[in-house]
Amino acid sequence: MQSKQIRFITFNAVIAALYAVLTYSSAFFGLAYGEIQFRISEALNVLCLFTPAAIPGLVLGCVIGNIPNGIIDVLLGSAATLIAVTAMYFLRNLKIRKYPFVAMLMPAAANGLIVGAEISFFLPGGTATLMGFLTAGAFVALGEIAVMFTLGSMLYFALDKNPRVLGI
Repeated sequence: MQSKQIRFITFNAVIAALYAVLTYSSAFFGLAYGEIQFRISEALNVLCLFTPAAIPGLVLGCVIGNIPNGIIDVLLGSAATLIAVTAMYFLRNLKIRKYPFVAMLMPAAANGLIVGAEISFFLPGGTATLMGFLTAGAFVALGEIAVMFTLGSMLYFALDKNPRVLGI
């Protein structure tokens, strides 16, 4: 294997491991699954603003992090992450005062819609109504906004000042 391939695999393995550990840490406090989510791991989504090479690790980490919640969450939650981080990457240069505001909203949009539908229609206790979907989606989106605009922003500014940290 070439050095670049080894670096890419290692980079994504570290991201996936960090994402999974941070998700499980959030779960310890009851904040990783369900309508009320404040996943510390979601702050790592900002990595894709600096390199698309982070996308596989973020999605794999989400897959691993969602295993305790079942196959539906593994599939739908990970699809939401893939959509969110891909959209973030493509919107990374759309900035307001040097801040990728629109890109930072993508996890809230994707997870609010997809995970909100998952909670409402597929999980036990879901209401399977439009109002249930809107409520679940709004709570998930609010949690995403809280994480992205606090922890995610701190990570973004730290990496923006020190891009060499990622080895790019």
